Amino acid sequence: MLALPPNVLMLAPMAGFSDLAYRSLCYRFGCDFAFTEMVSAKGLFYSGEGSSALLIIGKDEPATGVQLFGSDPKILALITRRLSESMQGRIPCIDFNLGCPAPKITSNGDGSALLKNPPLIEECLRAMVRASALPVTVKMRTGWDENSKNYLEVARRIEDCGVSMLTLHGRTRAQLYGGKADWDAIARTKQALSIPVIANGDVTSAASALAMLSHTACDGIMIGRGALGNPWIFTEIKAALHGSPYTPPTEEERLKTAYEHAKQVIEHKGEHGIIELRKHIPFFLFGMRDAAQLRKAANLAKSLSELERILLDRDKSTLYNT
Repeated sequence: MLALPPNVLMLAPMAGFSDLAYRSLCYRFGCDFAFTEMVSAKGLFYSGEGSSALLIIGKDEPATGVQLFGSDPKILALITRRLSESMQGRIPCIDFNLGCPAPKITSNGDGSALLKNPPLIEECLRAMVRASALPVTVKMRTGWDENSKNYLEVARRIEDCGVSMLTLHGRTRAQLYGGKADWDAIARTKQALSIPVIANGDVTSAASALAMLSHTACDGIMIGRGALGNPWIFTEIKAALHGSPYTPPTEEERLKTAYEHAKQVIEHKGEHGIIELRKHIPFFLFGMRDAAQLRKAANLAKSLSELERILLDRDKSTLYNT
């Protein structure tokens, strides 16, 4: 069984973002549960699990599951068995990706492309559940496009396979990350299943989180883009759930946290991690005074010490000379 706290708050698996450093930051601010960036089962099969830095779980991570993608039941079963045995006691579950909309994933029949083939989904999941010493969970979308929203059929198949939890992103693959998430679809799925259902899509604040929980009656919320540059969203939502006051971070606190995150990235990935930070830093700076100048200067930084000066030096006149 998968143990979940009431109204569990999860960080979504996001390629290029939900790495060890960012997961640690979100846990610090109240996240209950997270997942690795998605990992290719086929890649692990051919190169070995020791070759993937994506599988590194920090000692201070309380509940981080590994997310796999693929479409070959035999390979998925083999890798699931290996991971569930080698990582037992360190991870709570193994998640199967049925939601990634990226063309490089769907062109191979993986991720959300599998929603077009429910029998193959069932074959993959039955193989994974049989092979796993840990709970198997699933993250999926509502369908391939508006004309093929088969989430209820797929969700029922998933439950029948012995899956322990389902996360539903209320968008089709065709929507990518645009349009509005279908919370009604999530509510219908929760009503149809007996396993925990986690709602995902369009939560960017405590108000939207409370609205989603009320609308869907789900067991918890998974937050993706709403948590980028905003790990405090978990603190904010928990305060609202408990009826406690919440004070948003000041600009100084946001900049300090951005730097602390940068330090962790460099610690785990080396100096080349400075390049990866170029996609993280702008989220921390959103809506801030001097944001454009800070972003430009941060993108030009070649070392952690340069980034420290840019983010923490309060004499912003130095920005214009960077």
